[in-house]
Amino acid sequence: MGLRRVLLLGEGNFSFAASLCGAEGTHVVATCYESEEEASRRGGAARSIRRLRESGAEVVFSVDCTKLKDYFSPEERQFDCIYFNFPHCGRKAGVVKNRELLAHFFRSSAEVLAEEGEVHVALCNGQGGTPADQPRREWHNSWQIVAVAAGAGFILSDVHPFNAETIHGYKCTGYRSQDKSFRVEGALNHIFTRSTPLPCFTPRSFRIQLESQKVSFQVPQVLVDKINRGFLEPNSNHPVRTVKEELAAGLSQAFPVQDTDSCLPLLHQGHLDGVCPSSIFWIALSPEEAPSPEEMSHGPANGPVLFSRADFCQGTEKNVPEGHHSPKQFYLRPSLLPHAQAIMQEGAFLPGTLRVLSGPVFRKCRVTPHSMPVFHEVLIVFAVSRGTESSCVQMLVNNITSTIHSLHQTGTKPNINLQEATSSETTELSDFAAFESQLGKIQYFMCVEADPPGSCEKGSCLGVIRTSHELVSSELVVVFASLNLDLLAMLLCGISDWRMLWTPDTRFLRQFPRGELRLFKSFSLYPPSYVHDVSFWVAEGEQFDEVAFHTLARGVSGETVVSIQLRDSFQQAGTGRRSLCYRLTFQSCDRALSCRGAAELQLRLREQIQQQLGVTLR
Repeated sequence: MGLRRVLLLGEGNFSFAASLCGAEGTHVVATCYESEEEASRRGGAARSIRRLRESGAEVVFSVDCTKLKDYFSPEERQFDCIYFNFPHCGRKAGVVKNRELLAHFFRSSAEVLAEEGEVHVALCNGQGGTPADQPRREWHNSWQIVAVAAGAGFILSDVHPFNAETIHGYKCTGYRSQDKSFRVEGALNHIFTRSTPLPCFTPRSFRIQLESQKVSFQVPQVLVDKINRGFLEPNSNHPVRTVKEELAAGLSQAFPVQDTDSCLPLLHQGHLDGVCPSSIFWIALSPEEAPSPEEMSHGPANGPVLFSRADFCQGTEKNVPEGHHSPKQFYLRPSLLPHAQAIMQEGAFLPGTLRVLSGPVFRKCRVTPHSMPVFHEVLIVFAVSRGTESSCVQMLVNNITSTIHSLHQTGTKPNINLQEATSSETTELSDFAAFESQLGKIQYFMCVEADPPGSCEKGSCLGVIRTSHELVSSELVVVFASLNLDLLAMLLCGISDWRMLWTPDTRFLRQFPRGELRLFKSFSLYPPSYVHDVSFWVAEGEQFDEVAFHTLARGVSGETVVSIQLRDSFQQAGTGRRSLCYRLTFQSCDRALSCRGAAELQLRLREQIQQQLGVTLR
């Protein structure tokens, strides 16, 4: 392993650099803005400079932190760490000027920083504008350091006190050309790292081998980076798979368990009885490659299409039209329940044996903190003697609860509460439970009763339980227990944002080596948010599909829209047109999102709203 290269900028008397020199495995490059003659006039500077040079460090003068690549050849630019302590334009400079300095500095740093390097910026208490500042300044009066860094592709990954007294020999200087030092009490060191880029919006197709024929379909935009991630594959270390495996292991302690994961169909044909069509991702196969009716005859009427192989390919197909859905159309599976019902009807089960099915499911839904257009469902199915179903359900829930308790990583153990389903409760439940209720009568909801910090909100529905008396025989009752594995993983690992489960950033999975469940620590702290309004006219007599609007916003923004609120609605006299005004909040949980980037996403969304939803922008 080579030397760790450290670059220090804006050094005053070089006492901070001198405290680092001599560290094993570290090569220090210390710089300042002034000339050597000017810098040497500072108290103690000459002594520190001499010490640095004697230890083998480089000392460079007249370095502008906004043009760093001009001072280092390409082979010298890969710094592992860049320090900039208490940057400031000058005594009379206000917050705007200092924000501009930071913005240019971060862009310049991006050109000389190693791929996994860090940028350390120490600021006086209150300047940064983050919740770590105590007291915290108003946002407009702060340096807005996280938002400024995002413009250069950086995220705040850590922040901690800048303890000047623990740095041997360090003496803070003040503004350039002045010996009066900054007040460093309560100062903070902000550590920034590179962000993965925002997702591209290139359309993709999914190519599938259907018996002897290849067919393909365009992936809905919101699912482009989610449809083939393989979280549940045997070689996956993803916490969603770990939770599923641990649940199955816990169940096997009390019941015979049979796992059924292979070859579950991705698409269904026809429609689901009682399910709102606007909550389904409708799919059109490429016309020239669509299977004939004879090729569809391997399954039950309106049943699933089986695929033996799938991979990605680039696609140019047009968007699938919404509206009328003929029986020949397909949709991405919104639930595993039809598969389980088919297994039961085929008679391929043993009474008392638990069949465990798992896989990703896809649903259009509104933008809320715990609503997901794709998540991993585990479905537990078993048949019991009539009259014993209640006690068996309670035993199942007790087993699930004890398993969750054994896996939980935070202090307070969540209580999984079994609630009997009533029609009045259904409307208050999460989108997960609300959709499940469309698939048939629910007997029980499994809800989180406790309110663990940093994960699922109180009352979140983790799963549902339903029974069927018609599927097998008059003596047996079939129990279906459906659980949202993604919500469970969030609950167990203290993950507050479901989008983090799907991040491509390798720092997420690194926190779960060998699939171990641990308390998650975010690598993107205090992400900035940006608010934009959009207003449009809906023609007289036209119904506005709000779920389609939310889905479009998710897709166009790459999941950076975190809130959509209806702010105003009125009907225009004479024309009958309705005006709707929505407020959208943009925020990313894992990537750098700048003010400019959010504004560009808003403009793109405005274009797509008009094209896709048939409304007229105001």
